[in-house]
Amino acid sequence: MQSEIFLAGFGGQGVMFAGQVLSYAAMDSGKEVTWIPSYGPEMRGGTANCTIVIADEEIGSPLVQNPPAVIVMNLPSLDKYEPVVKPGGVLVVNSSMVDREVVRRDITRVSLPCNEIAEEAGDRRMANIVATGALLALMPVLSLEEIETTLKNHMPGRHKHLLPKNIEALRRGAEYAKKNVQLAE
Repeated sequence: MQSEIFLAGFGGQGVMFAGQVLSYAAMDSGKEVTWIPSYGPEMRGGTANCTIVIADEEIGSPLVQNPPAVIVMNLPSLDKYEPVVKPGGVLVVNSSMVDREVVRRDITRVSLPCNEIAEEAGDRRMANIVATGALLALMPVLSLEEIETTLKNHMPGRHKHLLPKNIEALRRGAEYAKKNVQLAE
């Protein structure tokens, strides 16, 4: 089995970190993984996205045209990547930064206020982890427990104090998605 995930947003929204967490969790569970980051030229506020491929077997190509799973953290990312989600795929939208509805009805989608949920969990900077939890609730390529273990094992030492808040953000994102998902028609 092979799963392809695309994450997109502005620099500073934690898109790369969320991609790394997914990648490390997959590696730690014995899966094959590719992670390809892409940055705009700006340090913060520019574009940032990454592609993750997770597979049980060797990955033929890390390039993805129509990913079955996409997380978008802002409006420009939704505008750019909504059209490329594979029909029947999953789209997670950070409604804290997006002021429009998802147009497509042939994909499973959830819009959730990631920034506000992260703030309730203890730190607004964890919106990326909220979105990751939402994605995994709708496309369980990895379990929440695998992500929690990865956060414990790979989080930089200077951020270890944020571990309980990250786990809370992950779980809140998953719960929100389960309750508010709009299934493909």
